[in-house]
Amino acid sequence: MPQHLHFASRPGSGPRDNNTFEGLALAPDARTAWVAMEAALEQDGPVPGVGRPGGPCRFTAFDVAGGRALRQIAYLPDAVPQPPAIPGGFTDNGVAEVLMIDATRMLVLERAFSLGVGNSLRLYEIDTREGSDTLALPALRTGEYRPAAKRLVADFAQLGLSRLDNTEAMCWGPALPGGRRCLVVASDDNFSGRQVTQFAAFAYEETA
Repeated sequence: MPQHLHFASRPGSGPRDNNTFEGLALAPDARTAWVAMEAALEQDGPVPGVGRPGGPCRFTAFDVAGGRALRQIAYLPDAVPQPPAIPGGFTDNGVAEVLMIDATRMLVLERAFSLGVGNSLRLYEIDTREGSDTLALPALRTGEYRPAAKRLVADFAQLGLSRLDNTEAMCWGPALPGGRRCLVVASDDNFSGRQVTQFAAFAYEETA
């Protein structure tokens, strides 16, 4: 791995605990795998807060055969969309999963949580060619890199699910009539009786 993705021996740099590799996507040719950080490295910026977007998450492309890092881009996660029910309660937002649409375009799932309110799930599309290569940058400072622009595909609160939980898996299902694709997502119940393991399938349609 690139050195900046290793846990650092000094405070203020490197990955945050439990905010490291969270998303994994294989390119259609199976030669490249993209690995997404859940949150920013400490030197790259803060984790998201209510009303405050997070620092850039690094997405790194690895050569599958040799394991070498090939390229890296930055992705900016949203602010936590809802405040907790109790002031000062726990909140977070981060990248939960990624999935390649084709050789360059990627779906990015952001999963947020606010104590007493629950989860928020938003799905974005990016083009990995649009972000500048950050692989050689030990720290990401504004103006020194170009993050990948993102386009909202779906807010899960508007998709008719009975509940929103800790969704953090995505894959393509079988082809659907009319050229649409089946997008399957799954949640992790964290071994908690208050959560569920939920599978949901959607018809994904390309838009111009």
